[in-house]
Amino acid sequence: MKFGGLQKLTLLDYPNKMACTVFTVGCNFRCPFCHNNSLVSSNVDLLTEEQILAFLQKRKNVLEGVCLTGGEPLLQRDVAEFLAKVKDLGYLVKLDTNGAFPAKLKQLVELGLVDYVAMDVKNSPQMYPQTVGANVDMSAISQSVEFLKLGMVDYEFRTTVTGNLHDDASIEQMGQFLDGAKVVYLQQFVDSGDLIDPTTIGCDEQTLKRYQSILQKYVKNVQLRGV
Repeated sequence: MKFGGLQKLTLLDYPNKMACTVFTVGCNFRCPFCHNNSLVSSNVDLLTEEQILAFLQKRKNVLEGVCLTGGEPLLQRDVAEFLAKVKDLGYLVKLDTNGAFPAKLKQLVELGLVDYVAMDVKNSPQMYPQTVGANVDMSAISQSVEFLKLGMVDYEFRTTVTGNLHDDASIEQMGQFLDGAKVVYLQQFVDSGDLIDPTTIGCDEQTLKRYQSILQKYVKNVQLRGV
């Protein structure tokens, strides 16, 4: 595992849990609005697995969960082995993923190594290549979406909404893509100062609420974050 950071306490990343967040290095996408450019480009100082596990051992009577995020955690070859060690310490595990590796996602869930999945759905299928800044296998994304819809693990879909990559038409098409999902969170793009494309712009609250209304034709529970 390649670890690029550790947030020792978060009350936001894991719903209703006191958790920490572990950041992995590397991603197969280059989303212009990504706020973790240094992790994507591997321009960070690495932590060892021993350091991460030692921290978790020390805090296991205080923290409830571990959020594994990135980058894209499922790029890591030994992610299952690491999560098994985390589970052995008694933690709940939340996995953040872009959905590009459905077989590995399914494997981790079936092994009981993940308790909650937050999958980033970047845009409508038609807008995916432009939105992720890379070639993308939409069949893989679709497989991950359909697997999570089965409800074998608690999950959410979430979309970071920009002012230049999303519009009414793409949100409508995304709604059709996610039809019947349990929940979708729309979160406002925020410039972290560590962007892949610093020209990316956000959208206003009125626009975000309009997108919420469009999505509610397909997904009953659509929530807003960051407003």
